Amino acid sequence: MTLFGLHWIDSLILITYIVTVLAIGKAHSANVKGESDFFLGGRSLGKWFQFFLNFGNMTDPGQATTTASSVYRQGAGGAWLALITLFLTPYYWFSYVWFRRVRLTTMADLFQDRFGRRFLATLYAISTILMAVVSIAGGNVVALKTLQPMMVKPQSAYTAADQEKVNNYQEFSRLRGERLAATLSPEKILRYELLKGLYDRGELQPYVSYLSPVPFYLVSSALVAAFVMLGGLKASAVVDAVQAVLVIVISIVLIPFGLAKIGGVRGLHEKVPDVMFNVFGGGHASEYTWYSIGALLLVQLVGIVGSQAGMTIAGSAKNEYAARIGGVTGGFSKRFVTIAWCFCGLIAIALFGPNLSDPDQTWGLLTRALLPVGLIGVMIVGILGGKLALLGASSVVLAGLVVKNLYEPLFPGRPEKHYMIVARLTVPVMLGLGIGIGLYLNSVIALLKFAIVLLVVWGVPITLLFLWRRLTETAVRVQVIATLIFIAVIPWIVPSIPALARSGALTLMTKERTVTRPDVATAADVAAGRAKAVGEALIRTQVIEPVSVFFEEGVVRTDRRDLNSPRTGVGLFRAEVYLLSLGGVDVTEFGPAGLMTIRYVVDALLPVVILIVVSLLTQPTDRARVDRFYVRLKTPVAATLEEDAREVERSYASPRRFDDRKLFPGSNWELTKWDRQDTLGFLGCCGLVVFILLFFKAVLMLGA
Repeated sequence: MTLFGLHWIDSLILITYIVTVLAIGKAHSANVKGESDFFLGGRSLGKWFQFFLNFGNMTDPGQATTTASSVYRQGAGGAWLALITLFLTPYYWFSYVWFRRVRLTTMADLFQDRFGRRFLATLYAISTILMAVVSIAGGNVVALKTLQPMMVKPQSAYTAADQEKVNNYQEFSRLRGERLAATLSPEKILRYELLKGLYDRGELQPYVSYLSPVPFYLVSSALVAAFVMLGGLKASAVVDAVQAVLVIVISIVLIPFGLAKIGGVRGLHEKVPDVMFNVFGGGHASEYTWYSIGALLLVQLVGIVGSQAGMTIAGSAKNEYAARIGGVTGGFSKRFVTIAWCFCGLIAIALFGPNLSDPDQTWGLLTRALLPVGLIGVMIVGILGGKLALLGASSVVLAGLVVKNLYEPLFPGRPEKHYMIVARLTVPVMLGLGIGIGLYLNSVIALLKFAIVLLVVWGVPITLLFLWRRLTETAVRVQVIATLIFIAVIPWIVPSIPALARSGALTLMTKERTVTRPDVATAADVAAGRAKAVGEALIRTQVIEPVSVFFEEGVVRTDRRDLNSPRTGVGLFRAEVYLLSLGGVDVTEFGPAGLMTIRYVVDALLPVVILIVVSLLTQPTDRARVDRFYVRLKTPVAATLEEDAREVERSYASPRRFDDRKLFPGSNWELTKWDRQDTLGFLGCCGLVVFILLFFKAVLMLGA
């Protein structure tokens, strides 16, 4: 017996999980007596809860699917989209202390406390709410695309339109294989171009799913709203604890089944080109080279603290050591499962070849192809649970921003019960907005890249706010508004204006190239007659197809069945690349890695330049306010809330209390000397970074 393509055992596992999540929310509802309980868990969460919150926030299963998808497209280098924050983990050893020591509820409070004005707090709340809605949309899209291949119609239930999609997919896969080998005839090229237009729009599928976007988004978001409205952050932490176990299980369960099907690690290397095992990129078409990875690291370094989740999670810790341990252990645990996700992406290349119609569905297709009944149910629960955990924490963050920084300033003096009602009602509203964005954007990878870029809007000023007392409110205003327009507003507006999206100047493509490289024959080469035996030396020829210069998801025909119709850009507009082209640079000469490098370098450096220049040209903030902020930031968190309050008052009475710890005495830089815990923790983190990199390389070499 099946239900929407699922065996009854898998359906039962799913129903049991849903009931459990609702029970968790109900069980913790009695403990939510006020805003501190709802938003910060009463600032009482120890090391284990901190670990689970950080692990859940950093390692939702959506990243498993996006990493596998990126590796399927790009080779092992595609894992850097998730693995790049490995280098930032030693930074967490310090940043999580900052978030705990400021003793605030939201990141927006940080700006009001530092500058004494409400404008930036309000702007942060509004813009971060919009950014978080994009994150919610990403969670929706990832979960949908992962689960769709697990809930497929039998061929007997296909309509004529369904059958046409599947037939076109099979034809496109065959033609694309010939195209990449540079063997298409002129007649086939026309047919290939037509089918590629359908492929780029996501309209070709190797199957038809029962699961459609709107019903899935509505039902799953309603479940998130229910348990968060009941239990707040504490309930989300408990769901994260359950989810941590599920993430580990679903991250590794595909690997033994996949290796068994393809002949082990040796079979993996026989079926997947060696270039796809490169840590830095998977060939000329890859976005991930040493320089593009460096650019990605730069933008993450300056932007990583911009997420409100950091303040919420670290702020809920009972002390700063719990915040530190939770941050770094959650971060390092993610890196190990990221390597497992990468391995799954390589297995997908071996199983499916290079022509999946929608690589974002790689994980779901692996599940359907490899796992038996029962484990499919576990996988569905892991993916759906990841969405619930991520959206649950995001919803609490959003509710805090709405209530504390938007609603309460407009309607002050209301009873706490009133604000709790508003907080709970905020949750379904934000989830509903996330559904709308998810229906607009289709590419999981594009959503993830956009989320990374958005962090720099506030991440750069927050970083400087902690480190440089000369930073001014005017500079932050100018920088935030300018960068929001440049890297958030313009990329959304341009594709929505037909005259711009169809402009010949903006629908430029990179130049097609044909490359050759020495290689050894695989089993597929022998089967195709290109070699006599596996391992035989040969020269491999590959066509590097043109990609859109300015649009993230490509350029397609406005009429997908008419090759003479105008071309239009789809997906987010790369304003950074366009800015470079205005300087006379021929951006069509760049490959995917070059285009990504341009984008991230501009996004990382532009805010820094604006902040420093404008700060030096404008009036400094009131010194007394700045002194109070930095002395509190340097005051260690005490064992109890009462004792901590006394220590903070003592610091306020003596603003120069910790000046002897400044690394640069008398300067505006608030870097402090490290103590023993700082030094040992940082060195330990660096050692783990090196170990994980070596482990990653060793895993890729297995069976080579």
